[in-house]
Amino acid sequence: MKYDFDQLIDRRDTSCAKWDDVEAVFGSEDILPMWVADMDFPIAKPITEALRKRTEHEIYGYTQTSPSVIESVVNRMKRRYNWRIKPEWVVFTTGVVPVLHTAVRAFTHPGDEVIIQGPVYHPFWSAITANGCSVANNQLKLINRHYEIDFKDLESKFGSGAGGMLPSSRIKLMLLCHPHNPVGRVWTQEELSRVGEIIIKNDAIMVSDEIHGELLFRGFKHIPFAAISEEFEQNCLVCMAPSKTFNLAGLSTSSIIIPNKKIRDRFNAARTGIMSSPNIFGLVALEAAYRYGDEWLEQFLEYLQRNLEFLMRYFAERIPDIKVIKPEGTYLVWLDCRGLGMDTTSLRAFMREQARVGLEDGDTFGPSGAGFQRMNIACPQTTLEEGLNRIERAVKATL
Repeated sequence: MKYDFDQLIDRRDTSCAKWDDVEAVFGSEDILPMWVADMDFPIAKPITEALRKRTEHEIYGYTQTSPSVIESVVNRMKRRYNWRIKPEWVVFTTGVVPVLHTAVRAFTHPGDEVIIQGPVYHPFWSAITANGCSVANNQLKLINRHYEIDFKDLESKFGSGAGGMLPSSRIKLMLLCHPHNPVGRVWTQEELSRVGEIIIKNDAIMVSDEIHGELLFRGFKHIPFAAISEEFEQNCLVCMAPSKTFNLAGLSTSSIIIPNKKIRDRFNAARTGIMSSPNIFGLVALEAAYRYGDEWLEQFLEYLQRNLEFLMRYFAERIPDIKVIKPEGTYLVWLDCRGLGMDTTSLRAFMREQARVGLEDGDTFGPSGAGFQRMNIACPQTTLEEGLNRIERAVKATL
């Protein structure tokens, strides 16, 4: 069927964090929210139909994961990535962020360091510090509006610990964002292989957050970290979910693929009594999305591609002081606003008070994000154009 992504849907008064929290987050009701990572689009019809059918059974008791749900994950990994996984490798959770916290508890000790690559999704930072560890930031390098991994720095982190003060044995875990949020990189097989070799050499475990793995722009391909080699496969946790791909974040359902039984057992022991399994509706939606959602997904990705191209032209032609870091994946766009000549506080106030748009402040993702803003473009193009018009008017008013 044909989906209408131009349709404007009023999400106010639906307990929607993106729209109902605007005043609380940004200080005013008239700000256009383009921040938190969910879409302003209706979900695929097969998902709503599956949920509707399940509600017709009027008992919602304790839930177990059916073989059919597990099979849908196994089949999707094979169909999308030619990655053959086993049913027992799949662990269902209520989200990827709880997995990050659980992994830090499971595979580190208080005082250890954990590697991340800033600027990165802010729960990566808090998952480490909230569990008694320190961040070893393998900061990404921005070269000609393109982010790259600093492999020399990554190796040095293991050589002496962050800041050169701690022994390498204090680093036994890395959290990888792939595709990367917020800079939009889809890491290549060569890049992933180099990172993986460093991790293996230093006897560390990889947690690869691949929740945006199906949100790719034209010409890019997602390669699961674990699919590269059996050695990588046996040394990692891969975090997958339909939540970003199919706009199901409110159903809190993720599938974590952990091939190594010892690692899987340690993870499950750490989650006991803390992180529950998904509810029945999340599991129903996951299976429907993975089995029947691709027609919707293909149309959405075409629409998203057009939104990106529209945004790229708009900034280049009408707001050249703001540079776009062109994403390879995700529906999040990283904007380099340093050309406006504002410090962090001034830039935040400018976007909220002059432009009246609600974006994510770059320094939320780490110190190297200062001067940047993150914009969500998973919205009807009329909404996107309104947001860009607001920014343009505000910039011109400062000249």
